Amino acid sequence: MKAAIQEQKDFQTDYTVKLKKVRSPFRMALRRFMNNKAAVVSAIVLLLIFVMTLIAPLITHWDPTSQDLTSSDLPPSSEHLLGTNNTGQDYFARNIYGGRVDFMIAIVDMVIIMGIGIILGGLAGYYGGWVDAVIMRIVDIMLNFPSLLLIVILSAFFSTNSVWLLILIIAFTDWSGITRFVRGLFLNLREQEFVLAAKMSGCSVWRIIFKHFLPNAIGPLVVNATFLMAGLIGMEAALSLIGFGVPPNTPSWGNTLNSALDYFTLQFKPWAWVPPAGLIFITILCFNFIGDGLRDAFDPSFEK
Repeated sequence: MKAAIQEQKDFQTDYTVKLKKVRSPFRMALRRFMNNKAAVVSAIVLLLIFVMTLIAPLITHWDPTSQDLTSSDLPPSSEHLLGTNNTGQDYFARNIYGGRVDFMIAIVDMVIIMGIGIILGGLAGYYGGWVDAVIMRIVDIMLNFPSLLLIVILSAFFSTNSVWLLILIIAFTDWSGITRFVRGLFLNLREQEFVLAAKMSGCSVWRIIFKHFLPNAIGPLVVNATFLMAGLIGMEAALSLIGFGVPPNTPSWGNTLNSALDYFTLQFKPWAWVPPAGLIFITILCFNFIGDGLRDAFDPSFEK
C-alpha cells in the first residue's frame, strides 16, 4: 500500500515537473522564435557580422585610420581586397572596423534611451496626475521637434569631435518615443490585481516597478529595443552622410559610404560604396526581422 502511494506521488511529481517545462513562458517564446526562419537566419547573420567586427585585427592587417598617399585610389587587388580611398586608407579594413563604431553607438544609445524611457515612463504611468502631465508635456515637445534637425543643431553647437559626444546627443534627442510607450504599458499594468496586492502589502514604488511592472512588460520592451537599434544604425549612417556623424577619420559604415559619394566613384568604383551600403542594409534588415520574430514569440496568442 505504501509503495503504491509513493509511486503515485513520484508520478505526480514527474508529471508536474514536465508540465512546468512544457508550459514555461521562456520555452514557449523560444520555440515560437525558432519557428520563425527569417528571424533565426537574421540572428545568425547579425552574429556573424558582429563577430567579424570584433576579430577585425585577425581578418586584416591594415590600419583603417592610417593614410598612404602613394597608395591612394587603388583598385581591388590581393593586397587591398576592396582597394583604397583618395587618402590611401584600405576600404576593406574600414568596412570591417567600421562595424565596431556602428554597433557601439546602437548598443550604448539603446541602453541609455531604454533606461531613460523606463524610468520616466514608469513614473508617469505609475503616479499619473501632475507627474504624468509634466513628463508627457516634455515628451510632446521632444516628439514635435524634428529629432534629426535637433541632432544637427546640437552637433554644430558642440562641434562634435568624438563618438561619445555623438552618442550622448542621440540619446538626448531620441528618448521620448520609448518614454511614451512605457507609460502606456504601465498605465495598463497598474490596474492589475497583482500590482494592487503589492501596493497593499507595502512594497515601495521602485520595487513595484522593477519587480512587478518590468517582468510583465519585458516582451514589448525587448522588441522595441531591437527596432530601436535598427533605427540607430540607420541614424549614424544618415548623420555621417550629411557630415554630422562621427569624426571623418573614424572608421564607420556611414563615413566609408560618405567618402565614396561622388559621381566618378558611384559610376566606376562600386567596390567603394556597395560593401558599406550592403552592410548597413543587411544589419538593419536583420534587426527588423529579429524584432518581428521576438514580437511574435512574446505574443501568447501567436502559435505556429
